[in-house]
Amino acid sequence: MNILKDRFGRTFPYIRMSITDVCNFKCGYCLPNGYQVDKSDNRKFLHLDEIRRLSKCFSLLGVNKIRITGGEPTVRKDFFDIIKVLKFDSGIENIAITTNGYHLDQKAELLVKSGLTGINISMDSLNQETFKNITGHDRLPEILRGIKNLQDAGFENIKINAVLLNGINSSEKDFDQWSKFIEKNKVDFRYIELMRTGDNLEYFKKYHISSKKFKKYLNENGWIYQTFGKDSGPSLNYINPKFKGKFGIIAPYSKDFCKSCNRLRITSRGDLRLCLFGNTGINLRHLLKEDSQIDELKNLILKQMQFKKESHYLELGDTGSTKNLSKTGG
Repeated sequence: MNILKDRFGRTFPYIRMSITDVCNFKCGYCLPNGYQVDKSDNRKFLHLDEIRRLSKCFSLLGVNKIRITGGEPTVRKDFFDIIKVLKFDSGIENIAITTNGYHLDQKAELLVKSGLTGINISMDSLNQETFKNITGHDRLPEILRGIKNLQDAGFENIKINAVLLNGINSSEKDFDQWSKFIEKNKVDFRYIELMRTGDNLEYFKKYHISSKKFKKYLNENGWIYQTFGKDSGPSLNYINPKFKGKFGIIAPYSKDFCKSCNRLRITSRGDLRLCLFGNTGINLRHLLKEDSQIDELKNLILKQMQFKKESHYLELGDTGSTKNLSKTGG
Protein backbone atom coordinates (compact mmCIF):
# COMPACT_ATOMS: atom_id res chain seq x y z
CA MET A 1 0.00 0.00 0.00
CA ASN A 2 1.18 3.50 -0.85
CA ILE A 3 1.19 5.88 2.12
CA LEU A 4 1.06 9.65 2.24
CA LYS A 5 4.58 10.87 2.98
CA ASP A 6 6.35 14.16 2.29
CA ARG A 7 9.98 15.11 1.57
CA PHE A 8 10.64 15.66 5.28
CA GLY A 9 9.67 12.13 6.34
CA ARG A 10 6.31 13.11 7.81
CA THR A 11 3.40 10.71 7.26
CA PHE A 12 -0.28 11.71 7.07
CA PRO A 13 -2.85 9.31 8.56
CA TYR A 14 -5.29 12.17 9.31
CA ILE A 15 -7.52 14.18 6.93
CA ARG A 16 -9.61 17.23 7.81
CA MET A 17 -12.45 17.39 5.30
CA SER A 18 -14.65 20.48 5.09
CA ILE A 19 -18.14 19.88 3.72
CA THR A 20 -19.41 23.49 3.78
CA ASP A 21 -18.18 27.07 4.24
CA VAL A 22 -21.51 28.07 5.78
CA CYS A 23 -21.57 28.84 9.50
CA ASN A 24 -24.48 30.07 11.62
CA PHE A 25 -22.29 31.76 14.26
CA LYS A 26 -20.54 35.13 14.07
CA CYS A 27 -17.33 34.55 16.01
CA GLY A 28 -15.16 37.66 16.11
CA TYR A 29 -11.96 35.82 15.15
CA CYS A 30 -13.47 34.09 12.10
CA LEU A 31 -16.75 35.52 10.70
CA PRO A 32 -17.56 38.68 12.68
CA ASN A 33 -20.18 39.71 10.11
CA GLY A 34 -21.58 36.21 9.71
CA TYR A 35 -21.31 33.98 6.66
CA GLN A 36 -21.05 35.82 3.34
CA VAL A 37 -21.41 34.05 0.01
CA ASP A 38 -18.13 34.07 -1.92
CA LYS A 39 -19.25 35.31 -5.32
CA SER A 40 -15.79 34.70 -6.77
CA ASP A 41 -16.23 30.94 -6.38
CA ASN A 42 -19.56 29.56 -7.61
CA ARG A 43 -18.56 25.87 -7.35
CA LYS A 44 -20.97 23.77 -5.31
CA PHE A 45 -19.90 21.97 -2.16
CA LEU A 46 -18.73 18.36 -2.44
CA HIS A 47 -21.68 16.01 -2.89
CA LEU A 48 -22.18 12.63 -1.24
CA ASP A 49 -20.69 10.46 -4.00
CA GLU A 50 -17.62 12.68 -4.27
CA ILE A 51 -17.08 12.43 -0.52
CA ARG A 52 -17.46 8.63 -0.70
CA ARG A 53 -14.88 8.32 -3.51
CA LEU A 54 -12.45 10.69 -1.83
CA SER A 55 -12.62 8.97 1.55
CA LYS A 56 -12.20 5.54 -0.07
CA CYS A 57 -9.10 6.81 -1.86
CA PHE A 58 -7.60 8.16 1.37
CA SER A 59 -8.29 4.85 3.07
CA LEU A 60 -6.24 3.11 0.38
CA LEU A 61 -3.45 5.64 1.04
CA GLY A 62 -3.19 4.62 4.70
CA VAL A 63 -5.42 7.27 6.26
CA ASN A 64 -7.21 6.01 9.37
CA LYS A 65 -8.90 9.21 10.57
CA ILE A 66 -11.14 11.78 8.91
CA ARG A 67 -12.48 14.81 10.74
CA ILE A 68 -15.51 16.48 9.16
CA THR A 69 -15.44 20.25 9.50
CA GLY A 70 -17.06 23.36 8.04
CA GLY A 71 -18.00 26.19 8.43
CA GLU A 72 -20.52 24.36 10.59
CA PRO A 73 -20.89 20.83 9.12
CA THR A 74 -24.27 20.08 10.71
CA VAL A 75 -26.00 22.80 8.62
CA ARG A 76 -25.90 20.43 5.64
CA LYS A 77 -29.21 18.60 5.22
CA ASP A 78 -27.36 15.43 4.26
CA PHE A 79 -24.94 15.66 7.20
CA PHE A 80 -25.96 12.32 8.73
CA ASP A 81 -25.88 10.64 5.30
CA ILE A 82 -22.28 11.84 4.95
CA ILE A 83 -21.35 10.39 8.34
CA LYS A 84 -23.03 7.10 7.40
CA VAL A 85 -21.06 6.88 4.13
CA LEU A 86 -17.78 7.63 5.88
CA LYS A 87 -18.49 5.16 8.65
CA PHE A 88 -19.62 2.21 6.53
CA ASP A 89 -18.32 2.72 2.96
CA SER A 90 -14.91 4.36 3.25
CA GLY A 91 -12.78 1.90 5.19
CA ILE A 92 -11.73 4.75 7.50
CA GLU A 93 -11.51 3.62 11.12
CA ASN A 94 -12.02 6.90 13.00
CA ILE A 95 -14.66 9.45 11.99
CA ALA A 96 -14.89 12.66 14.01
CA ILE A 97 -16.52 16.06 13.59
CA THR A 98 -15.85 19.62 14.69
CA THR A 99 -18.99 21.60 15.51
CA ASN A 100 -20.01 24.88 17.15
CA GLY A 101 -22.61 22.94 19.14
CA TYR A 102 -25.67 24.58 17.59
CA HIS A 103 -28.69 22.56 18.83
CA LEU A 104 -26.28 19.98 20.25
CA ASP A 105 -28.82 19.10 22.95
CA GLN A 106 -31.25 18.01 20.22
CA LYS A 107 -28.66 16.29 18.01
CA ALA A 108 -26.69 14.41 20.68
CA GLU A 109 -28.60 11.12 20.45
CA LEU A 110 -28.39 11.05 16.63
CA LEU A 111 -24.67 11.82 16.76
CA VAL A 112 -24.05 8.90 19.12
CA LYS A 113 -26.14 6.53 16.98
CA SER A 114 -24.34 7.65 13.80
CA GLY A 115 -21.20 5.79 14.86
CA LEU A 116 -18.94 8.81 15.29
CA THR A 117 -15.74 8.09 17.19
CA GLY A 118 -15.05 11.68 18.29
CA ILE A 119 -16.50 15.17 18.53
CA ASN A 120 -14.78 18.54 18.95
CA ILE A 121 -16.97 21.37 20.21
CA SER A 122 -15.94 25.00 19.78
CA MET A 123 -16.80 26.72 23.07
CA ASP A 124 -14.79 29.82 23.89
CA SER A 125 -16.04 30.49 27.41
CA LEU A 126 -18.03 29.03 30.30
CA ASN A 127 -19.33 32.52 31.03
CA GLN A 128 -22.68 32.93 29.28
CA GLU A 129 -22.27 36.64 28.53
CA THR A 130 -18.70 36.21 27.26
CA PHE A 131 -19.80 33.32 25.06
CA LYS A 132 -22.59 35.45 23.61
CA ASN A 133 -20.25 38.37 22.92
CA ILE A 134 -17.71 36.16 21.10
CA THR A 135 -20.14 34.12 18.99
CA GLY A 136 -23.14 36.42 18.56
CA HIS A 137 -25.35 33.65 20.02
CA ASP A 138 -26.70 33.06 23.51
CA ARG A 139 -26.46 29.28 23.22
CA LEU A 140 -24.06 28.20 25.96
CA PRO A 141 -26.77 26.46 28.05
CA GLU A 142 -27.96 24.31 25.13
CA ILE A 143 -24.37 23.31 24.30
CA LEU A 144 -23.71 22.31 27.92
CA ARG A 145 -26.95 20.27 27.87
CA GLY A 146 -25.74 18.67 24.65
CA ILE A 147 -22.45 17.65 26.25
CA LYS A 148 -24.34 16.11 29.15
CA ASN A 149 -26.64 14.28 26.72
CA LEU A 150 -23.60 12.86 24.91
CA GLN A 151 -22.09 11.71 28.20
CA ASP A 152 -25.37 10.20 29.40
CA ALA A 153 -25.50 8.20 26.15
CA GLY A 154 -22.03 6.79 26.86
CA PHE A 155 -20.11 8.89 24.33
CA GLU A 156 -16.59 9.43 25.67
CA ASN A 157 -14.32 11.08 23.08
CA ILE A 158 -15.39 14.70 23.62
CA LYS A 159 -13.02 17.61 23.09
CA ILE A 160 -13.73 21.29 23.69
CA ASN A 161 -11.76 23.99 21.88
CA ALA A 162 -11.51 27.64 22.89
CA VAL A 163 -9.59 30.34 21.04
CA LEU A 164 -7.43 32.16 23.59
CA LEU A 165 -8.31 35.87 23.44
CA ASN A 166 -6.40 38.47 25.41
CA GLY A 167 -8.60 40.20 27.98
CA ILE A 168 -11.68 38.16 27.03
CA ASN A 169 -11.10 34.58 28.20
CA SER A 170 -7.44 34.62 29.23
CA SER A 171 -7.60 35.36 32.97
CA GLU A 172 -6.74 33.01 35.81
CA LYS A 173 -10.44 33.11 36.70
CA ASP A 174 -11.24 31.70 33.24
CA PHE A 175 -8.59 29.00 33.69
CA ASP A 176 -10.03 28.11 37.09
CA GLN A 177 -13.54 27.81 35.59
CA TRP A 178 -12.33 25.30 33.04
CA SER A 179 -10.36 23.48 35.71
CA LYS A 180 -13.49 22.99 37.81
CA PHE A 181 -15.37 21.83 34.71
CA ILE A 182 -12.90 19.12 33.68
CA GLU A 183 -12.43 18.03 37.28
CA LYS A 184 -15.92 16.52 37.05
CA ASN A 185 -16.24 15.94 33.29
CA LYS A 186 -14.27 13.47 31.18
CA VAL A 187 -13.54 15.87 28.33
CA ASP A 188 -10.34 17.25 26.77
CA PHE A 189 -10.28 21.03 26.90
CA ARG A 190 -7.75 22.85 24.70
CA TYR A 191 -6.88 26.49 24.29
CA ILE A 192 -5.91 27.42 20.72
CA GLU A 193 -3.70 30.43 20.14
CA LEU A 194 -5.43 33.02 17.96
CA MET A 195 -4.07 32.69 14.42
CA ARG A 196 -3.71 35.51 11.97
CA THR A 197 -5.67 35.03 8.74
CA GLY A 198 -5.99 37.15 5.62
CA ASP A 199 -8.82 39.31 6.94
CA ASN A 200 -8.37 39.50 10.73
CA LEU A 201 -5.14 41.51 11.14
CA GLU A 202 -6.60 44.23 13.38
CA TYR A 203 -8.44 41.66 15.51
CA PHE A 204 -5.25 39.62 15.76
CA LYS A 205 -3.21 42.63 16.91
CA LYS A 206 -5.81 43.44 19.56
CA TYR A 207 -6.50 39.99 21.00
CA HIS A 208 -3.54 37.69 20.34
CA ILE A 209 -1.79 36.40 23.45
CA SER A 210 0.80 33.67 23.73
CA SER A 211 -0.38 30.34 25.08
CA LYS A 212 2.62 30.48 27.42
CA LYS A 213 0.33 32.17 29.95
CA PHE A 214 -1.91 29.08 30.10
CA LYS A 215 1.10 26.76 30.05
CA LYS A 216 2.49 28.60 33.11
CA TYR A 217 -0.86 28.08 34.85
CA LEU A 218 -0.70 24.33 34.12
CA ASN A 219 2.88 24.01 35.35
CA GLU A 220 2.02 25.82 38.58
CA ASN A 221 -1.03 23.64 39.27
CA GLY A 222 0.37 20.13 39.03
CA TRP A 223 -0.42 19.24 35.41
CA ILE A 224 1.82 16.66 33.69
CA TYR A 225 2.69 16.73 29.98
CA GLN A 226 1.46 13.66 28.04
CA THR A 227 2.66 12.42 24.64
CA PHE A 228 0.15 11.78 21.86
CA GLY A 229 -0.68 9.09 19.29
CA LYS A 230 0.16 8.98 15.58
CA ASP A 231 -3.24 10.24 14.35
CA SER A 232 -3.68 12.83 17.09
CA GLY A 233 -4.00 16.50 16.34
CA PRO A 234 -1.43 19.16 17.22
CA SER A 235 -2.44 19.57 20.86
CA LEU A 236 0.11 19.41 23.69
CA ASN A 237 -1.85 17.49 26.31
CA TYR A 238 -1.65 17.62 30.11
CA ILE A 239 -3.08 15.24 32.69
CA ASN A 240 -3.71 15.39 36.42
CA PRO A 241 -4.71 12.23 38.34
CA LYS A 242 -7.22 14.23 40.40
CA PHE A 243 -9.21 15.24 37.30
CA LYS A 244 -11.51 13.29 34.99
CA GLY A 245 -10.64 15.48 32.01
CA LYS A 246 -7.45 16.74 30.34
CA PHE A 247 -6.05 20.12 29.38
CA GLY A 248 -4.34 20.90 26.10
CA ILE A 249 -2.63 23.69 24.19
CA ILE A 250 -2.52 24.25 20.43
CA ALA A 251 0.27 26.77 19.83
CA PRO A 252 0.89 27.30 16.10
CA TYR A 253 3.47 30.03 16.73
CA SER A 254 5.65 27.80 18.88
CA LYS A 255 9.04 26.53 17.71
CA ASP A 256 8.90 23.25 15.74
CA PHE A 257 5.06 23.22 15.64
CA CYS A 258 5.09 21.87 12.07
CA LYS A 259 7.59 19.07 12.71
CA SER A 260 4.82 16.78 13.96
CA CYS A 261 2.31 17.71 11.22
CA ASN A 262 0.29 14.61 10.33
CA ARG A 263 -2.76 15.97 8.50
CA LEU A 264 -3.92 17.26 5.14
CA ARG A 265 -7.04 19.23 4.32
CA ILE A 266 -9.82 19.03 1.77
CA THR A 267 -11.88 22.18 1.25
CA SER A 268 -15.64 22.07 0.84
CA ARG A 269 -15.23 22.50 -2.93
CA GLY A 270 -12.75 19.67 -3.34
CA ASP A 271 -9.37 21.39 -3.16
CA LEU A 272 -6.53 19.43 -1.58
CA ARG A 273 -4.71 21.82 0.77
CA LEU A 274 -1.33 20.70 2.01
CA CYS A 275 -1.35 23.26 4.85
CA LEU A 276 -3.99 25.37 6.56
CA PHE A 277 -1.93 28.47 5.76
CA GLY A 278 -0.26 27.38 2.53
CA ASN A 279 -0.67 28.47 -1.05
CA THR A 280 -0.04 24.99 -2.41
CA GLY A 281 -2.80 22.58 -3.39
CA ILE A 282 -4.89 21.37 -6.28
CA ASN A 283 -8.54 20.71 -7.09
CA LEU A 284 -9.46 17.00 -7.18
CA ARG A 285 -13.02 17.07 -8.48
CA HIS A 286 -12.21 16.07 -12.05
CA LEU A 287 -11.14 12.71 -10.59
CA LEU A 288 -14.21 12.27 -8.36
CA LYS A 289 -16.76 11.67 -11.12
CA GLU A 290 -16.43 7.88 -11.44
CA ASP A 291 -15.33 5.02 -9.19
CA SER A 292 -12.94 3.91 -11.95
CA GLN A 293 -10.79 7.05 -11.47
CA ILE A 294 -9.48 5.98 -8.06
CA ASP A 295 -5.98 4.96 -9.21
CA GLU A 296 -5.54 8.26 -11.05
CA LEU A 297 -6.76 10.11 -7.97
CA LYS A 298 -4.31 8.26 -5.71
CA ASN A 299 -1.40 9.09 -8.00
CA LEU A 300 -2.30 12.77 -8.16
CA ILE A 301 -2.49 13.05 -4.36
CA LEU A 302 0.82 11.20 -3.93
CA LYS A 303 2.53 13.53 -6.43
CA GLN A 304 1.23 16.58 -4.57
CA MET A 305 3.00 15.49 -1.40
CA GLN A 306 6.36 16.64 -2.81
CA PHE A 307 5.08 20.23 -2.67
CA LYS A 308 4.27 20.27 1.06
CA LYS A 309 6.47 22.81 2.82
CA GLU A 310 8.44 22.27 5.98
CA SER A 311 6.57 25.02 7.88
CA HIS A 312 3.51 27.27 7.63
CA TYR A 313 5.69 30.39 8.24
CA LEU A 314 2.92 32.03 10.28
CA GLU A 315 5.56 33.63 12.48
CA LEU A 316 6.67 35.61 9.41
CA GLY A 317 3.13 36.91 8.84
CA ASP A 318 2.49 34.56 5.90
CA THR A 319 -1.18 33.50 6.06
CA GLY A 320 -1.20 31.91 2.62
CA SER A 321 -4.58 31.82 0.90
CA THR A 322 -6.57 31.50 4.14
CA LYS A 323 -8.93 34.49 4.29
CA ASN A 324 -10.77 33.09 7.31
CA LEU A 325 -10.89 29.77 9.12
CA SER A 326 -14.34 28.78 7.80
CA LYS A 327 -12.75 28.41 4.34
CA THR A 328 -10.67 25.38 5.28
CA GLY A 329 -12.23 24.13 8.46
CA GLY A 330 -9.70 25.61 10.87
